[in-house]
Amino acid sequence: MKRKDPIAEARRYVENAKETLREKGELDVETRLYQDDKYVRAAGNYLWLGVLQALDAVFHVREDRRTRVDINAYLEVIGKRDRKLLDYVNSGYDVMHLYMNYDGNPAKDLCDTGFRLANNIIDRCETMIPRS
Repeated sequence: MKRKDPIAEARRYVENAKETLREKGELDVETRLYQDDKYVRAAGNYLWLGVLQALDAVFHVREDRRTRVDINAYLEVIGKRDRKLLDYVNSGYDVMHLYMNYDGNPAKDLCDTGFRLANNIIDRCETMIPRS
């Protein structure tokens, strides 16, 4: 089922990431590290997919959702329009996509940063969508 509001859909991805870590990510309170990187990876993937959903709503980089777009294509169009968003996306790509999703970095502080960046990107994209 295709959702009509891409920002609401992006926020749903963020909620799925929160739920994944809250319900399944065992956090060692003393070390502030998640014990299973599988759930950190899943949360990072959800966050990044939510960010892409929001970016696609504003920048229309992908013609077809089944195609892959290099991050540089996003960075190029974002850089022409909003430098602050570009900074968020650069950092977000590293934190959500690389450190969380690929590396499974278990640090809770890093995961918290991923959530903050995802929300900042989605919020900024929401302001850029023309409302009718």
